[in-house]
Amino acid sequence: MKACIRDAVIAMTAVSTAVALAACGPGAGDDSDGGNTPTIGLLLPDSTTARWETRDRPLLEKKIKELCDDCTVEHANAKGDVATQQEQMDSMITKGVDALVLVAVDARSLGSAVRKAHAADIPVIAYDRLAEGPISGYVSFDGEEVGRLQGRALLTAMGNKVPGAQIVMMNGDPIDPNAVSFKKGALSVLNGKVKIGKSYDTLQWRAETANMNMSGAISALGVGNIDGVYAANDGLAAGSISALKANKVNPLPPVTGQDAELGAVRRIVGGDQYMTVYKPFGPEASAGGAMAVAAARGENLDRVTTGTVRTPSVKAVPAVMLTPVSVTVANIEDTLVKDGVYTIQQICTPQLRAACDQAGLT
Repeated sequence: MKACIRDAVIAMTAVSTAVALAACGPGAGDDSDGGNTPTIGLLLPDSTTARWETRDRPLLEKKIKELCDDCTVEHANAKGDVATQQEQMDSMITKGVDALVLVAVDARSLGSAVRKAHAADIPVIAYDRLAEGPISGYVSFDGEEVGRLQGRALLTAMGNKVPGAQIVMMNGDPIDPNAVSFKKGALSVLNGKVKIGKSYDTLQWRAETANMNMSGAISALGVGNIDGVYAANDGLAAGSISALKANKVNPLPPVTGQDAELGAVRRIVGGDQYMTVYKPFGPEASAGGAMAVAAARGENLDRVTTGTVRTPSVKAVPAVMLTPVSVTVANIEDTLVKDGVYTIQQICTPQLRAACDQAGLT
């Protein structure tokens, strides 16, 4: 009756409850009767964070195809707009996809769309960000641990300036549950050890907003009074660093990051950024793809998950929670290069050749 339930929900949005329910007569068949191949919808949140389109999407599509050769993947990117993602969700539901992989722009706002998918018997796998509503599965990294790794690295980098060092916090988008977790984890390490001179929440994780806010922080605190910068991801780190340079802050204070973007790795080698957090995309996409295929086939997700998480809507959701890794110049080779994320040739541009030699990246 899966197809019938789904058709009823779709019809209710277009016609009426009575007409929709009338469609579910004794002759209504299951998806498998029609011989349809499974379709999985992949909904990404934005194009400002490089990982979604360059790493996660191809890895997810590859894993889904490995497990389900006849599966079709339909992809959409919300470009950071909540209304757009809601429309994309509605479109996927109307098309009758068999499962959805969702990286929510705004977890709270997408809750109603998740509930609509659930009513249509379309399982939703929350990917990287925990979405509200009755999700069927979740795969991500421990967000608070990401923040703790960033906080510890920043304290290490500031060295003898701690305690008492003054930092600027460039946090992520507060409507992203992960950003809230990163901030909470970082503060659990930093509180009592440093003075937070300025703290900003960055809507849509925009690097240009971080650049503007950092310029404001420099004006307020003074060029020589910033000992460290907590940047929640590599895009915010890039925006912050460009503002520091433009305002003639020298030497640059240590700056954290996250996502192990190639530009960030090069900045780490060159000394502009202190660290990033590597969240191995392969294992995350592998788990997400396996969960999506199992969900599309109507299989129990317990066989492809390793634990559960609790959400406000569902007491226990099958989940895979992965461990993030702190990356500095000292362990780039043993992490990113070893895992095949980047080659030394990709990292070491001609301008970075001397710095790469010094770091042992040869």
